[in-house]
Amino acid sequence: MSVIAITDHFEVPSAEEKLILGNLVGTQVGADTEVLMVWHAIINQEYISKLPNLRGVQRYGVGYENLDLDLLRSRRIPCCNNPDYGVDEVADTAIAMILNITRGVSLYNCLAKQLKTTWQENVLRGLRRTSETLVGVIGSGRIGSSVLLKCRQLGFNTCFYDPYLPRGYEKVVRADRLNTLKDLLACSDIVSIHTPLTPETAGMINESFVANMKRGASLVNTARGRLVADLDILLEAISSNQINHVALDVIPDEPPTDNQFISTWRDLSNPLSYRITINPHTAYFSEESYIEIRSKAAQNALRIYNRESPFNLL
Repeated sequence: MSVIAITDHFEVPSAEEKLILGNLVGTQVGADTEVLMVWHAIINQEYISKLPNLRGVQRYGVGYENLDLDLLRSRRIPCCNNPDYGVDEVADTAIAMILNITRGVSLYNCLAKQLKTTWQENVLRGLRRTSETLVGVIGSGRIGSSVLLKCRQLGFNTCFYDPYLPRGYEKVVRADRLNTLKDLLACSDIVSIHTPLTPETAGMINESFVANMKRGASLVNTARGRLVADLDILLEAISSNQINHVALDVIPDEPPTDNQFISTWRDLSNPLSYRITINPHTAYFSEESYIEIRSKAAQNALRIYNRESPFNLL
């Protein structure tokens, strides 16, 4: 059995994990395991009841909804996530989606394939220059702040809503701070979501959220799929032109289950399909971030094993 055990997703330790953890790390979870390195495994009472020597849990990614934090806390088992990897990757994906919406790149690509006798005059109406576009960010932590700063450099106007940040943070990200979610939704041309998934935020993108958005605005979500209460709410909003475009890296069920929204997105004969962009939850990935996620998780797992104070304690 492995003293530091990778629970799932990875079949063997990486070179980075081996370099940091040596022979301590493996993929055999059992009675001798002291630290878990977790991808998607559900860490609950049933799981840890078989691990009498468990002393810590290290999540590979940022989210931790698969971990029973109350249970782990009651057992005095420290639990950590890994929030400082892939920040640029996710922020850049959000930026790419925002630019795609404002410049119509993917729409033009689809349109151009059908053109035979005309070309340059086939413009998409409604495209606005960046200096006339307000990007509103909900949740201005590591990734949200990066999006704000990069949007600012590109010439967008920016604002954000985050009730948990100290006053004056708006000066750090050089963006207007709005005091209510409703205020942000009412004025933003593009809304980009960067909140964690918590009981407070689960299902926050609902009928009321959409109704409060500026008519014709667009929505980008690279955070958590279950922030959306129901994808069909978004389809109704696109159909009525309340929302112009929806760009998602994450969806409530992955891989997607059949529903009207997904069916419309897949149907290339439906004009609404081209106003929906979906990536398969890959915003986090680059060759560099993949090394970073495994090495940083391993470094923190070693701190737990060595009884040092771990980073990113939940």
